[in-house]
Amino acid sequence: MAPKDIIHYVQNHPAGKVKIAFSDIDGILRGKYISAEKFLSVMDNGMGFCDVIFGWDAGDTVYTNAKYTGLHTGYPDSPARIDTGTFRKVPWEKEIPFFLGDLYDTKGNPSPVCPRQLLKQLIAESKKEGYSPVFSQEFEWFNFAETPRTASDKHYKNLNPLTPGMFGYSILRSSLENPYFNDLFEQLRLFNIPLEGLHTETGPGTYEAAITCSNALEAADRAILFKTAVKEIAYRHGVIATFMAKINENLPGCGGHVHQSLWDKSGKNNLFHDAKDKTGMSALMKNYIAGQLHCLPYILPLVAPTINSYKRLVEGTWAPTTLTWGIDNRTTALRALPGGSKSCRLETRVIGADVNPYLAMAACLGAGLYGIKNNLKLKTATTGNGYRDYSNGTLPSTLLEATQQMKKSSLPKEIFGSAFVDHFIQTREWEWAEHKKAVTDWEYRRYFEII
Repeated sequence: MAPKDIIHYVQNHPAGKVKIAFSDIDGILRGKYISAEKFLSVMDNGMGFCDVIFGWDAGDTVYTNAKYTGLHTGYPDSPARIDTGTFRKVPWEKEIPFFLGDLYDTKGNPSPVCPRQLLKQLIAESKKEGYSPVFSQEFEWFNFAETPRTASDKHYKNLNPLTPGMFGYSILRSSLENPYFNDLFEQLRLFNIPLEGLHTETGPGTYEAAITCSNALEAADRAILFKTAVKEIAYRHGVIATFMAKINENLPGCGGHVHQSLWDKSGKNNLFHDAKDKTGMSALMKNYIAGQLHCLPYILPLVAPTINSYKRLVEGTWAPTTLTWGIDNRTTALRALPGGSKSCRLETRVIGADVNPYLAMAACLGAGLYGIKNNLKLKTATTGNGYRDYSNGTLPSTLLEATQQMKKSSLPKEIFGSAFVDHFIQTREWEWAEHKKAVTDWEYRRYFEII
C-alpha cells in the first residue's frame, strides 16, 4: 500500500490507534498501541523506544552482565523508525493497522544489536554480490486446552493437550478441532502470512505450518509475526500454543526449519539450480551448503538459543546431532532439496521453533555467503543414517558449550560484527547462569526421597 493510502487508512480507522512492535534478542515482539495522531507524526521522522528490549531476558529480568545497555546507561530511548512496508491489518482486532519497526543508534545508524537490522545488513551484502535471497520458515508447535491462568496455576504440569494421541498428518485430528484449525489458516492469510500447508504433526495437539516463501526480510517478518499471531488466535479459542523446542523428553521436539535459495537480481533465475549437474545443484549452492556446514559449530546459539533448544537435538527424534548434509535426508543437519529450477533449495533442520527468525535467517544467510566468499568445497553427502555419520563432527550439546565455541571463534564477528556478537554472547551466558539457579523436576524425582 502506498504511503498516502496508509495515511488514509490510519486516519479513517474508527479505533483511532495503531499497533507497533519491535523484535528483542529472543524474538519476542515488544510493542504498544499509539494514537493515530502520534503515528502520523512519527511516520517519517521516527520516534524513541526504550532500549531495555535489548537489556533484559525473556522473563523481563534485566541483564547485569551486558554492556550495551543497563543501569550504567539509564536505559534511554533508542531512535526507532516504523517500516511502512510491513503494514498489515489485524483481522482479529477489527483490522486495526499494525507495523513492525527497527531501532537505530544516536547517530542514525542501524542499531548493531537489533536482530532485524542484522538480517537487513546481510541481505544488503548478498544483493551487492548479485544475489536475491528467497527464504521461508516452517514451524511445529504444541497446543493445549488451557488458558494462561490455568497453565500458570498448574505450574505448567499435566496440561491438557488440545487433542490426544500421536496423530501425525491426521485428517481426523484436524477435523476434531476444525474451528481453530481453519481459523489459523484464514486469519493468518488475512494478516498477510500465507501458508503453503497446515497439518497435524506427531504428538498430542501438535500442528505444523509451512509459510509461503518470499524475499528474506519479508520471510522473517512473516515468521516472527506467525508465532505471535498463532498465540493470539489460539487465545480466542481457549487454547495456549507453545513454541518451546522440547516440551517433554518422551515426545518429539518442535522444529523451525528455514528453507533458502539465492536468485539473480531479476528474481527470475534460481542460482541454486543447475540442470547439467548430476545432483541438480549449482556450484554456488554447494559453496553455500559448505559454508553452513563449516560455520554451524561457531554460530549454533543463533539457531539454538535457549537451554531447552538442546533437549531437542537428540538422536533419533527428527532433529540433528551431527554436522552432516544430505539430499532429501531428514536425519542430517542440512537437507538439500535440488528439485527443479523453481524449488531447488536448502533446508536447515537444526533450527528449532524457539528461535528468533531474524537471527536464524541471518545465521543461515551469513554462513552461506561465507562459504561462497571463501569458495568452500562441499564434502561428501551423507546417505542413510546421519546420526551415525561423525566424519565432520557433532553439534555442541548444551547452550554453554555452544556459546563458548562462539565466543572463542573469530568467525562470528567476521560475519555478524563485533558489537552484535559480543552482546549476543553476553545474553546467552546470562541465560545459562539463570538456568543454573533453578531446582528442576528431574532433581526432585531423582533425589527427594532416596538421597
